[in-house]
Amino acid sequence: MPLFETVLVANRGEIACRVIRTLRALGIRSVAVYSDADAGARHVLEADQAVRIGPAAAALSYLNIEAIIAACKATGADAVHPGYGFLSENQAFARALEEAGLVFIGPRVHALNVMGDKIRSKNHVSGFDVPVVPGIAESGLTDEDLIEAAGQVGYPLLIKPSAGGGGKGMHAVERAEDLSESLKTARRVAASAFGDDTLFLERLIRTPRHIEVQVLADSYGNVIHLGERECSLQRRHQKVIEEAPSALLDEATRARIGEAACNAARSVDYVGAGTVEFLVSDDAPDEFFFMEMNTRLQVEHPVTEMVTGVDLVEWQVRIAAGEKLTLAQDDVVLTGHAVEARVYAEDAEAGFLPSAGTVVDLAEPQGEGIRVDSALLPGLEISPTYDPMLSKVIAWAPSRSEALDRLNSALARTRIAGLRTNVEYLRLLINDDDVRAGRLDTTMIERKLPHLAFRTASDAEIAAAAVVLAGHSTGGGAASPWHSRDGWRIGGVHAATPVQLQVGNTSPQTVFLTRDGARSVVALNDNRYEVDWLVDGEGNGTGRAVVDGVTLDARFAPNGSTLWLTDAGWSQPVRMLSREEVLQTQLASIARTDGAADPEVRSPMPGTVITVNVADGDSVAEGQVLVSVEAMKMEHQLTATVSGTVAITLSPGDLVSANQVVARIHPVPSGEAEDPAAGTVPTEQEEPQS
Repeated sequence: MPLFETVLVANRGEIACRVIRTLRALGIRSVAVYSDADAGARHVLEADQAVRIGPAAAALSYLNIEAIIAACKATGADAVHPGYGFLSENQAFARALEEAGLVFIGPRVHALNVMGDKIRSKNHVSGFDVPVVPGIAESGLTDEDLIEAAGQVGYPLLIKPSAGGGGKGMHAVERAEDLSESLKTARRVAASAFGDDTLFLERLIRTPRHIEVQVLADSYGNVIHLGERECSLQRRHQKVIEEAPSALLDEATRARIGEAACNAARSVDYVGAGTVEFLVSDDAPDEFFFMEMNTRLQVEHPVTEMVTGVDLVEWQVRIAAGEKLTLAQDDVVLTGHAVEARVYAEDAEAGFLPSAGTVVDLAEPQGEGIRVDSALLPGLEISPTYDPMLSKVIAWAPSRSEALDRLNSALARTRIAGLRTNVEYLRLLINDDDVRAGRLDTTMIERKLPHLAFRTASDAEIAAAAVVLAGHSTGGGAASPWHSRDGWRIGGVHAATPVQLQVGNTSPQTVFLTRDGARSVVALNDNRYEVDWLVDGEGNGTGRAVVDGVTLDARFAPNGSTLWLTDAGWSQPVRMLSREEVLQTQLASIARTDGAADPEVRSPMPGTVITVNVADGDSVAEGQVLVSVEAMKMEHQLTATVSGTVAITLSPGDLVSANQVVARIHPVPSGEAEDPAAGTVPTEQEEPQS
């Protein structure tokens, strides 16, 4: 049976690149779609043809069903691969493709309908020999209904939205008196994120492990599983590290959970690749409970491919084209161990705030047992518009410990300069003693994070960076005094030039620069460093400094004022403050007493204003939420730093840059009463991973 001639990939980033790779191997012509923000993206360059489908906003491009179908017709596509996220589980999209005579490389609408609703899916599979978590899951339950039923469910319990996923809107409740407020918050988040505020309750499983099973099913009733994946290392219900197989399960439990997953797939006549997710208590590893079925490919599918040798995207395409599975359950053999780390554009030290910027230097690892699924390119601009995942680094080895070692080495060889990433954090995580021992659960990261020791730039590195930045700011050419070797000094023999540097997330610090013959001399924290500096004569944004026998290669961001230091997965921006910034800092310090809060409220990240909770001139209390900003599918709420009168001019939809002042507060004079209407600070919410 012939496969398709042309397949359109209705997605972006690393998943689009990964699907295009298999299409090319199968000899199928690929079509990419892109928004204005992705015109120079890697998936656009790798496809055989690319079609613009709209502006940057996903709702006007990647979620625009009409635009995608029009692109199919314009390019002669036979089928559409949806990737994951976006429209991959959208029933309306699947129906629209069918009506247009296009093949959806995914399950049938019936499976999307049943499994797309957590309440419906849980009630459905319970009748097909699939164990479910005790709880109450019915449509149309009010808060009063849920509060009344909570006693039978038992505490602690978990509030879950019926629509959506990725942990958004989920709330653990330990005590009955906290349930009412938690339900209100969960409904608000669910309505905002999914357009559906239906909630249900489940018993909270202590020390839970998240284990999922990969299934494949064809149109002829054949269903197999390809083993399980351990996905317990999560932060805010978002997976960070995944591995296959799980170190927890024995062969008997592996067979039982695999059969339960197949039963779930059979219950909806599933077709294609899918994943059935289970909760397993670490205290009772032979017990497992159905959570949900993801009716699509998963971010973490490469670890299954690495241990089985099966290309899941290839089988998605073959099954959608009408082929039968040639694999039987007995043909599936798990060989060795694979571990995947998700590389995100985020600042782990600053509470995992999203990071944006331009990739000015890039190195991705290669070698035996190493696979990288990536969307990165040198010069690529990472905007705050989409999901923060940049790439995935996957390592395979004969044993789990060897796979973790290989992954650690591969992450150490990963260099991404131009924006903050979580690579250093990933290395710290996989080298934790409990992780190495396989003692995992879904709450581990929250417990471990406060104790992780992130690297900081050394004084010698800061000194070298100061010299490179100073040279770059003067032009860096042969005529530059910083390039001169005649013994020139700023301000004469005894004078030194103070330079204010912002290093990473630390407070600005002052260094003093002079020249001593061929070398620059830097005074910092009562230490003296002699630095040799060489500038790249090609003017491509690089610099090199030698201090204490260590060579520092540096790469500038496009604005020329920020220098990026990288080493073994660690990266750090160093910026020389302008005179205006130094003056503003000094004036702000004078304007308030020592230890007082800054009356200026700044956005910690670039993004889009989602809500404005106050009006210009309102009285606000310290801690009251003023503005919500969204970037890379994370919502961050900015609160009043002091009580007083707020000055604000923002509106929903406005774009803000990192460190931009979004509000100013005229503090309440000493002795006056504060506004009693202080608002509580809702917790930061994160969008599910695409």
